[in-house]
Amino acid sequence: MRDALAERPSALQLFLIFARIGLTSFGGGLSGWLLREFVQRRRLMSEEDFLNGLSIAQALPGVNVTNMAIWIGYKLAGRSGAIACWLGIVVPAAFVIVLIASLFASLSSYALTHVALVGAAAAAIGLSLSMGLTAALRVPRRVFPLTIMAATFVAVAILKWPLLWTVLIAGSLSVAVTYARN
Repeated sequence: MRDALAERPSALQLFLIFARIGLTSFGGGLSGWLLREFVQRRRLMSEEDFLNGLSIAQALPGVNVTNMAIWIGYKLAGRSGAIACWLGIVVPAAFVIVLIASLFASLSSYALTHVALVGAAAAAIGLSLSMGLTAALRVPRRVFPLTIMAATFVAVAILKWPLLWTVLIAGSLSVAVTYARN
């Protein structure tokens, strides 16, 4: 698969890609955008590599998309790539957020403002659902991985158990059993 992947981008190119993504995405669902950009559109990494990185990014403390940006940058261009991706996803969007916050303060009394935010939230939920389904479809069709996936969903979504402990326990159990089997 390595031969089928595109040529590695420079740190500046990575910065520009992440700046564009950070400036044109609203709400959640960024992992879906990243999948499309780096796996499907640019073919800079395999889907398996991307999903492995997403798993790591979600398991680490901090903002998942920032963790993912750092991981992608490091994977594609080393330390300078990681720094460039982090700067690209954070800095341009931070400037825009400050501008939008000042505008929103003056527009918050209008109903159209709230309608636009609800629409953006719906789109973000759709992107997150798409990413979740993509990841779920890649889980090996064996009893143990499916059980871990279902148990994690039930623990967090239905039983409202703390995410940290659920991920630590389910993740550790999953890694230990998978390691023991291989």
